[in-house]
Amino acid sequence: MVANSGADGEPLQEEDYFLSNPYHLLRIFSSQVFQDSSEEKNRRKNSLTHDMEKHCNIEIAAKVVRVSTNQNDTKCVSNKYLLQLEGEHEKYRLEGLMESPSVDDDGECFSSILLNSTSLNVEAYYNKAVNYTLMVTFISFLQVLLLIRQMEHSNTQSGAAKVSIIMIGQQAIMDAYLCLLHLTAGILVESLFNAFATAAFFKFVVFSIFEMRYLLAIWKASRPLNSGEGWEIMRRELSVLYSRFYGILLGGILLMYELHNFLRPLLFLMYSFWIPQIVTNVIRDTRKPLHPQYILGMTATRVAIPLYIFGCPSNFMRIEPDKKWCIAVTAFMGIQAAVLLLQHYLGSRCFIPRQILPEKYCYHRKVEDSTNQPIDCVICMTTIDLSQRTSEYMVAPCEHIFHSGCLQRWMDIKMECPTCRRSLPPA
Repeated sequence: MVANSGADGEPLQEEDYFLSNPYHLLRIFSSQVFQDSSEEKNRRKNSLTHDMEKHCNIEIAAKVVRVSTNQNDTKCVSNKYLLQLEGEHEKYRLEGLMESPSVDDDGECFSSILLNSTSLNVEAYYNKAVNYTLMVTFISFLQVLLLIRQMEHSNTQSGAAKVSIIMIGQQAIMDAYLCLLHLTAGILVESLFNAFATAAFFKFVVFSIFEMRYLLAIWKASRPLNSGEGWEIMRRELSVLYSRFYGILLGGILLMYELHNFLRPLLFLMYSFWIPQIVTNVIRDTRKPLHPQYILGMTATRVAIPLYIFGCPSNFMRIEPDKKWCIAVTAFMGIQAAVLLLQHYLGSRCFIPRQILPEKYCYHRKVEDSTNQPIDCVICMTTIDLSQRTSEYMVAPCEHIFHSGCLQRWMDIKMECPTCRRSLPPA
């Protein structure tokens, strides 16, 4: 039940009340609601304070009684209030007293008061919440499979170095937030602890085991290798990496708490996690860093939860659907996935005009053999025929020559020359 004085001219909207009071959504599932019967007296005292020229404390003591009349009505007799509610199958009446320590000449504290009440079918809400946690658990399981597929796709040092560490870190932070939210809901709501705890556990597995492990693999692959460095230097760099990750995690929690009224724009910003990979592909001109199944699967599973919350008319959080926002976030995610797929099949710079592209090193250039001595490929240990087309062999910047197929397979593992170990530019 939401109450206000009516001084502002308009009553408080239900959606605004829910968004400004996140824990209200969890209170409706309190263990007392499930244990108390509808016939039992339930006396509660609430203090409703409104920011006006004066403050007025109201105490309400009431009970819920099942009635059989056909119309809903609200009656006020002196300070006795009878409020009739209509549920999905039965009707109830909230009957009790409303008292105030200080009243005006008319015996009322406010000139007018509006009471907006909503009946709650506890069993239906319980089933909706359980179904939601089952959906989150299934989505987490699919994300684990997709992460394993992607880790197999980039299991080499060269493959892992192509993946954006910011992209994986942003997804890990999103899963950490979902884990904390579901765990908090399970702690506050005793009757639904098992359901929310299961969803929180699977989210914990996704971000703490698979995504953090993949994050470390990408960091190690992208990090320059120094033969003389010791364990202390590596431990110090790992500490900096973990400090940044958990610092951003905690800072994001504080930011969302302060800007909870701008929840939708913040979610829109968080769902731009494919953009760092798109930019990395363009800058490095990388070839096929992500598996197409990972791109499509992660896009679909990531967008499922916000579409349920803001798009499903009968979601258990009772948030009004926002079709425009759902269409916008779906289109935004779809455009990002489409760009990644275009980069995968047509090249990472396929949508950028050639006039503004930086100059790219050409591996297939003509080599003049003045010595007439055979040149062997150090990868396959066979002779290279320089009289053939330039597409049959590749010349590294260090002037070492290899078969095209041999060097391509080598660069899928290491981006360094097999002969002198110098770094190789993207092919």
